[in-house]
Amino acid sequence: MHKSSIQGNDPVWRQVISGAQILFVAFGALVLVPLLTGLNPAMALLGAGVGTLLFQIVTRRQVPLFLGSSFAFIAPIIYSIQTWGLPATMGALACVSLVYFAFAALVNRHGAAIVHRFMPPVVIGPVVMLIGLSLAVVAVNMAMGKAGDVQVVPYPTALLLAGISLGVTILASVFARGLLRLTPILAGVVAGYIVAAILGYVDFDKIAAAPWLAVPELVAPSFNFAAVLFMLPVALAPAIEHVGGVVAIGGVTGKDYTQTPGLHRTLFGDGLGVLFAGLIGGPPVTTYAEVTGAVSLTRNFNPVTMTWAAVLAVVLAFFGKFNAILQSIPAPVMGGIMMLLFGTVASIGLKSLIVDRTDLN
Repeated sequence: MHKSSIQGNDPVWRQVISGAQILFVAFGALVLVPLLTGLNPAMALLGAGVGTLLFQIVTRRQVPLFLGSSFAFIAPIIYSIQTWGLPATMGALACVSLVYFAFAALVNRHGAAIVHRFMPPVVIGPVVMLIGLSLAVVAVNMAMGKAGDVQVVPYPTALLLAGISLGVTILASVFARGLLRLTPILAGVVAGYIVAAILGYVDFDKIAAAPWLAVPELVAPSFNFAAVLFMLPVALAPAIEHVGGVVAIGGVTGKDYTQTPGLHRTLFGDGLGVLFAGLIGGPPVTTYAEVTGAVSLTRNFNPVTMTWAAVLAVVLAFFGKFNAILQSIPAPVMGGIMMLLFGTVASIGLKSLIVDRTDLN
């Protein structure tokens, strides 16, 4: 691997800012999973950060992907905690990594060609489109100010905040110059946050009450055979989605990551991240569609950006005050951003069909 592909040509401060932007993009979905399942958001940050770093080690830092909390496990985690308890659930989630390792071994033995053979663009394209379009429902609900069925922000205000964050992001990505053009998503989040604060929809009391430093509480896993058997089949969907995520980011950068560094490496790296997250008490990690959308939007293909995003995630896992600030971002602000990102992911799936000149008949 060339030196420039490792260190990048941008100054370090610019790489750090770009990494912070990626973390901002992933943060809403990353902490949403633990908030919905009752897990510790700080553990989700720690699992995502270390998981991404493990992924980069295995893939030789060639793939610009960030691993965050997997939505596929929300319902299974809730059921498993109620049935077998938290330690047994974390042990089962750690065992989920075995599915990734098995997939990696299969690909390593038969080559990436087995993926292209059984999952050509006519299969992967719609899968990538479905990833973006199905997650768009989450983005739309957030943009409308909803948390599940509860209206947490009045509908007109929510649309205003989502529209501002979305509009500023689009304007910055199209018309901005210099540093602002590299951080359109960050600009959108900041603009939406400022307006939300002015309108009184940011809870500063929780930020003031939060400690500066807070060591996340580890959850020691236990291994329950029934819980493991229940959780293993759930891993099939995110493992297959991983393939779609790798192909999608390849469609953005113009590289075939299933060949270099190899799909077996990306699957194994993702599996290591899942294993680590389960052992510490965090949700399983997976490739993030919104990060792919952000990479497509910013045209920043440097994997070092993901390294900084991962490092910042690990640091912030211990930074109670900043966690409180990020969690104070109103849902409509992030919803406006995510509508754009998930729409971009859907267009990537369509692009793969067009590039392949797929005969839809």
